Amino acid sequence: MGVAEFAVAPRPAATIEAKVTSVVIFYSIMAATGGLMMGYDIGISGQVTASPSFLKRFFPLTYDKIQRQETDHNNYCNFENEGLQIFTSTLYLTTLSSTFLASHTTRLMGRKKTMLFGGLFFILGIILCSTALSFPMLILGRIALGSGMGFSNLSTPLYLSEISPTPTRGALTLLFQFDVTLGILFGNFTAYASSSVESDWGWRTTLALAGVPALFFTLGAILIEDTPNSLIERGQLEKGKLVLRKIRGTDNVESEYSEILRASRVAQAVENPFADLLMGQNGPPLVIAIMVQVFQQFTGINAIMLYTPLLFKTLGFGDKSSLYSSVITGGVNVLSTCIAIYSVDRIGRRMLLLEAGVQMFLSQLMIAIILALKVDDDSNTLSHGMAIAIVLMLCTFVSSYAWSWGPLAWLVPSETFPLETRSAGLSVTVCVNMMFTFLIAQSFPSMLCQMKYGIFLFFSGWVLAMSLFAFYLLPETTGIPIEEMTVRLWKQHWFWSKFMENETKENAGSD
Repeated sequence: MGVAEFAVAPRPAATIEAKVTSVVIFYSIMAATGGLMMGYDIGISGQVTASPSFLKRFFPLTYDKIQRQETDHNNYCNFENEGLQIFTSTLYLTTLSSTFLASHTTRLMGRKKTMLFGGLFFILGIILCSTALSFPMLILGRIALGSGMGFSNLSTPLYLSEISPTPTRGALTLLFQFDVTLGILFGNFTAYASSSVESDWGWRTTLALAGVPALFFTLGAILIEDTPNSLIERGQLEKGKLVLRKIRGTDNVESEYSEILRASRVAQAVENPFADLLMGQNGPPLVIAIMVQVFQQFTGINAIMLYTPLLFKTLGFGDKSSLYSSVITGGVNVLSTCIAIYSVDRIGRRMLLLEAGVQMFLSQLMIAIILALKVDDDSNTLSHGMAIAIVLMLCTFVSSYAWSWGPLAWLVPSETFPLETRSAGLSVTVCVNMMFTFLIAQSFPSMLCQMKYGIFLFFSGWVLAMSLFAFYLLPETTGIPIEEMTVRLWKQHWFWSKFMENETKENAGSD
């Protein structure tokens, strides 16, 4: 068998209904609104922290420095500010730590209640941040928002993957990422509209409007039913079967119910799912989950998003550069995520990742070359044509990221762990993602200042590495029922099956 191939055993002639019902669509839409909240915070953070009234209240030293214009003229160092870097990164650290608590609530209390807790944390954080009168109050609000993000980022992709029929699991799970992109666009517009308000009401209104997606998410968590997998795992067998019939729109659910019941019996025997993550069949999905999170952050998406406004100014947009960059990159992000939703279950996860790898590598390479030749440290020397070329490369990069490593880094881990370690595995996934998001957010401005255009060469090298990883080691999960991944995917893969074989031999020896 070739290194990039793996065999998939033919599916038995079982009668599992695979139609997408109106109930599944409604539940998916309501659950995915957790992504709106996450995206909105990403969309407003840059504008809020740049607001003069916000800086004057919470970062007076930075405000005074800007007022006195005591900054150098190195374009690559425009974003280097240690205090604001730490403020922004606080959210990611809180998200990272809260995922471990969220893992326990998803297993013991269910996906639905974990999402509800996330919504309530969001609301608390919004109230504290938008009404903050002191720096400690602001930080408490960021901690609450980070907790909400940790709970929602863990439970929402898990919920979506478990209620979705196998043929459309990818598309429905990617609704979360689609809502993230919508939230970013909504946040960008809101922040820009309020940026002209010089008083505290500008940034306070921007933060308060986050309550709209937060209320939608909280309401959604109240209205939806928990997943059959979670209900059955917690011993609510009849209710689990009832919900399964409801979301499938048929009474013919015995085959799927039996598979979930079998998985739940294994799950109930596991006392410490985090310890079991390091054993046997959990090793391959754990490695995959960790690596895709690391690779997602090292695509360089933060470099693109942070550097875009400066590049747009070279086109002559002046003070409106932030709006234009938000509209263009945000619009491309949303539309490209729609492409991912349409194609992920048709052409597969691996094909999207591999195609996007080529596109991201070439676009970052071209950006680095243009900046190396045309931009010096102290002035913008890009011609109109070169600036347009960079904008096109930026859009090319953002589009490829939006239909590949952006959404699929959440989809793949949500569908590959067995039920007994699924919540723990997703907890580690979110934790790793937030840890590297924190590292990139904290270090990128300084890296950009020191490496200049070389930062794009640095990230393009990572894109090459992750593409090779996807080609050789990332199995295709499209079309495989979520509770059959171990048998039909990992035990059939050319590389990961070796670990499954070792586990089988060990179990046979112990018998």
